[in-house]
Amino acid sequence: MVCSMTAFARSEHRGDLGEFIWELRSVNHRFLEAFVRLPEELRGLEPAVRERLAKQLGRGKIDCGLRYARGSAGAEGLRVNLSLVLQLVDACNEVASLAGAETQVDAWEIMRWPGVLEAAERDLSPVQEQALAVLDETLDRLLEVRRREGARLVEIISQRCASMRELVTRARARMPQVLKEVRSRIRDRLQEVLADLDETRLEQEMALLAQRLDVDEEMDRLAAHLEEVELTLQQNKPVGRRLDFLMQELNREANTLGSKSSDVELTRVAVEMKVAIEQMREQVQNIE
Repeated sequence: MVCSMTAFARSEHRGDLGEFIWELRSVNHRFLEAFVRLPEELRGLEPAVRERLAKQLGRGKIDCGLRYARGSAGAEGLRVNLSLVLQLVDACNEVASLAGAETQVDAWEIMRWPGVLEAAERDLSPVQEQALAVLDETLDRLLEVRRREGARLVEIISQRCASMRELVTRARARMPQVLKEVRSRIRDRLQEVLADLDETRLEQEMALLAQRLDVDEEMDRLAAHLEEVELTLQQNKPVGRRLDFLMQELNREANTLGSKSSDVELTRVAVEMKVAIEQMREQVQNIE
């Protein structure tokens, strides 16, 4: 299925472990380029996040961000550094003994001493697992949006292909009349300047001119490229690069048709083709 590279998805999860909010934005890009923004305490998730993005997405510039607020299960307790407290009490007693005074240890003052109170070590594994689970959900939503947008792009490009086929038919139907008019103009012009015409030589020259003006090969290649575009749109893999190449080939044939044209109608057809090709090319830029 064809997927667009332009999409947005957001997921929220609230529970005992806290609040998780993932946002994913993707736009078109030649390669896969991810910008990951994580809270400092969950910075270790970055390799796993990038691995998931690379597994699910083929191309695009991805802006991936997580906002996290701790929940009740994530509240950290306090731990007293007993070794440091004992050292401080001993020091207070020693100073008091030297000063000949009684020791009056203030517990609040002791707790204010740097390093006395320490945050209890926290196991972040459940938080990381929950964060990745919400990321997977967000990625699924992003992919669904990309698929929906891709379906719209396929519809637009298919419509342009149908228009191009009509233009090819118009060009084919016009060519016999164009060649007839060219031959007639050449014959009339030569009759004005030459009294005695060599009919054999004249026919040879007109045959060569008709060959230079003939666009059957261009029409055949245009039809073949359009068929390849439609077949490519049905493939279940990233096809953006191939479609971009086909747009270049279509444009080349349309340019050749325009350069060979000596007829107003054929020139008009070539211009309409180039407009349709450019419209398709703009849409192809968003296809993965």
